[in-house]
This record gives sequence, structure tokens and C-alpha cells, in this order.
Amino acid sequence: MANLMNKIWSIFDPGKHRPRLGGLEILRYIGPGLLVTVGFIDPGNWASNLAAGGEYGYSLLWMVTLSTIMLIVLQHNVAHLGIATGLCLSEAATTYLKPAASKVILSSAVLASISTSLAEILGGAIALQMLFGVPVRIGSLLVLAFVLIMLLTNSYRLIEKWIIAFVSIIGLSFIYELSLATIDWPAAARAWVTPSFPEGSIVIIMSVLGAVVMPHNLFLHSEVIQSRQWNLNDERVIRKQLRYEYVDTIFSMLVGWAINSAMILLAAATFYVSRTPVEELQQADSLLRPLLGNNATVIFAVALLFAGIASTITSGMAAGSIFAGFFREPYDIKDSHSRLGVLLSLVAAFLIILLIEDPFRGLIYSQMALSVQLPITVFLQVYLTSSERVMGKYRNSTFTKYLLYAIGVVVTALNVMLLVSLFR
Repeated sequence: MANLMNKIWSIFDPGKHRPRLGGLEILRYIGPGLLVTVGFIDPGNWASNLAAGGEYGYSLLWMVTLSTIMLIVLQHNVAHLGIATGLCLSEAATTYLKPAASKVILSSAVLASISTSLAEILGGAIALQMLFGVPVRIGSLLVLAFVLIMLLTNSYRLIEKWIIAFVSIIGLSFIYELSLATIDWPAAARAWVTPSFPEGSIVIIMSVLGAVVMPHNLFLHSEVIQSRQWNLNDERVIRKQLRYEYVDTIFSMLVGWAINSAMILLAAATFYVSRTPVEELQQADSLLRPLLGNNATVIFAVALLFAGIASTITSGMAAGSIFAGFFREPYDIKDSHSRLGVLLSLVAAFLIILLIEDPFRGLIYSQMALSVQLPITVFLQVYLTSSERVMGKYRNSTFTKYLLYAIGVVVTALNVMLLVSLFR
């Protein structure tokens, strides 16, 4: 059994290190992965999960399991880039690619970050509309103002603590929601590990699996993981970083798996049982009230608000990291390039929201933009992490490289199929 576990560990561990977690020391390293998890539970995922549970009950829970596995592999791999090289994905692209290629790739990533920010700001605005009846445009302005204050006046470590608090509130909210509903746990347990394709479900399956890996999260993880790094010249420190990052990523992605699963469970136990279709997030307010009571709808909207704010914060950070990478600089909110990247993404997204008549249509177009850019970022990551020139002895093994390429192909195919379905 020990040999089997070592082989499994080596799939994710090009440095062949072994974990020796002393006492509670690992708790000091939990955090960067949770910032990435926020993108896994953003408002776009809420809509897909509610549709999955509301229309097909528990049968699509396996999507959350599969998407989490793919996400763990990709995020763990890009975090290795940050630890082994001291560079984020954006800096590495500028350093190791030809200038023309890096500028085109990073420019497309900036545009993708704007699309991401648009969806996240809209999610927070929809929550404010559900809670207080605030119009979407005014709500978007309030979310933008709050997020900018958070990003421009707090250090990274304080932001990390806020995000952990937000994720905790979201998780506790769904625990409360589930306590009010009647869940068929044996059926749910089977559905988590048994793939099924109910008639008409392929679009929802593609949207959940394809949207879970987001370009900005790959850039963000390679940046924020370096917050725990002390000395790149000390190999023992690098190996310690690698094993602790793995635990942080696993733990954080499992938190995301649990929250996404809770959304489907809640929808299956309420909307599916009552045969009530859910087409947009705003409907959940009026639909949950007669089924679970007034408190359930308020807590649902509060959780959505925190998800929108948290994901907007991390989207802005990712944009700052991408833009700073043009100048071979790390993310630092006190630096003008990082601040400009943050402002470019969030303000541009807000201006687009002001121009669109239909917020739901805006969400669709934002996902289309991400579908186009995602393959570029995924294959950039695999190219860099498989290069000995970039990673040295920490480069991907042959097996890991082809596993990553296979995941990249699957995610790309899902996004292309989803993109085609939007035009039908």
C-alpha cells in the first residue's frame, strides 16, 4: 500500500519529494488555494449548478467530482511553476517566450480577465438586487467600489484572510440550507461517482466541466503561492513548499467540491422535487421561499453576495498579476503596473455592464470570451512546466506532461462544444 501511495504522489510531484507534515505547521500554508477556490464557486458556477440539480436531481453530481480532479491537477501544476522558478505564469511567459508571442498571449489573458470580472461583478449585483431591490447597474457600482477599496487598501495577507472568511460564510450558508432540505444521501453518494447523461443534459454538463478551469485562476495561483516562499536558493525550502502546496491545493479544491455539490443537492431537494425549472439566479429567491422559508432565501442571497465579492477580488488580483507580468514584475498592489492591471479589468468590466441591456446575455458573452482564451493559457502552462530550461529538475515527468495535455484537450473540447451550442 505504501508503494502504491508513493506512485500516486509522484504523478503530482516531479521533484519526487515526500511529505513530512510536522504538527500544525501545515495550517500556516493554507490560503493560496482558497483564493483559487473562489473562482470555482463564482456566480457562473451557481447558475450551472442550480440548473443541474433543478432539472436532473442528483444525477449530475459526478460532474463536480470529475471537474475537481481536473482542477487539482492543473492548479497543482501551475503552482509548481511559481514555487520552482519564483515567477508567475505571466512573468514566465514574458521571460521565456518570444516578445511578440508573449504579448499576444498576455493581451488575450487581460481580455479574458475583463470577461471574468464582468461575470463576478454581475453576480454580486444580482445578490444586492435579491436582498435590497437595488438595480443591477447601481449594485454593480457598489460591488466595484467595495472591491477596489479592499484591493487598494489591504495587503495580500489581509486579503487572504478576508477571502478565507468569505469562503467560510458561503460554506456555512449551504450547511444551513441543506439542514432545511430533505436529502437522499444514498442516491447522492452513488451520483458522485457514477457518470450519467440524462436526455438533454449535455449543455449543462459542458458548462459545468468547461467553466470550472478559468484562465485567471491559473495566473493567480502561480502568483499567490509565492506568498509562502522564503529562499529560492535553498532546495530544502523549495521541497517544503512543494509538499505543503499540494496539501493546500487538495484541501482547497475539496472545499470547492463540497460547496458546488451543496448547490446541486439543494436544487435537487427543492426545485427538482417540486418540478420547478430554474433559468436564472434571481428566480431562486422567489422559488426557495415557499419551499424552505424566508430565512433560506436571505441566506442564499447573502452567500451569493459574498461569492460575487470574493471572486471579483481574486479576478482583479489576477488581472494585476497578468499586467505586471508584461514588465517582468510580480503582483504588488503598491506598484503602478499591478494597480493599472486591477483598474483596467474591473473598471472596463463595469463600463461594459452599463452598456448591455440584458445582464444574462452579458454573462453568456463573457463565458464565450473565456472559452476562446482558455486553451491558450492551458497549453502555455503545460509548455512552460514541461520545459527543462524553465523548471530545471522540477519539470513535468513524461506521464504528467501527457496527462496535462489530455486534460487540456478535454477542457478545450468542452469549451468549444459549449461555444458552438450558444449559437444554436
